[in-house]
Amino acid sequence: MKRVLYILMVIAVAFAWLKFADTGRRIAKEEVRWEELHNSGEDDDAARELRIQIESDKNGKIMSGILLAFLTAGLVGIVFVIHVLPAIAHRFTHAVYDSAEMVERDPMHDARAKVAQGDWPAAIEAFQAAAAADPLNRLPYVEISKIQLDQLADPSAAVRTLRQAIEGQEWQENDAAYLMFRLAEIYDAHLADRASAASIMTQVMEQFPETRHSANARQKLRDWGLA
Repeated sequence: MKRVLYILMVIAVAFAWLKFADTGRRIAKEEVRWEELHNSGEDDDAARELRIQIESDKNGKIMSGILLAFLTAGLVGIVFVIHVLPAIAHRFTHAVYDSAEMVERDPMHDARAKVAQGDWPAAIEAFQAAAAADPLNRLPYVEISKIQLDQLADPSAAVRTLRQAIEGQEWQENDAAYLMFRLAEIYDAHLADRASAASIMTQVMEQFPETRHSANARQKLRDWGLA
């Protein structure tokens, strides 16, 4: 029913614009006729009456044009508000919710949700999935080791996680150094194995010579009285 109504409205507006254009053509013809009468001087009364008629037609055309403009704008506005605007809103809403669904599917998001729930085994599984999806992201390995260390009181498992991460990927310099320093910290602070921690600091110095990582490792050895 709405479609039929819109079609009828469009037809009515189109017909009105055609009549408006036809009025313009008629006025143009009348102008030519008036020029002929005026220049010939044969019938001044007829020329005067035609001039009056032309001015009246012009005024009527102006009013019709104003009304048609409002009518057309109203029709366009109705179509926009009822159909176009809801379609835009619908598309925008889907974009937002689709984005949210993508976030929900993000393994890191799932892992953080499990952490918030205190479900440590499920959180570790989710972080492992995140690591598999993005192997060169160090964060999942770091988070797993933190859970094993702080929540499960299992520093040996944290060591295994970090060693697996370090040895399993070709890391960028900053990532590799961070994981190695974290591993050394666990050895020293939680397993009382300073020898293993010092060995890792030596590896950092050898692997990244002339870098801030090497300088930090050397300072750590000094702090431990081993340099």
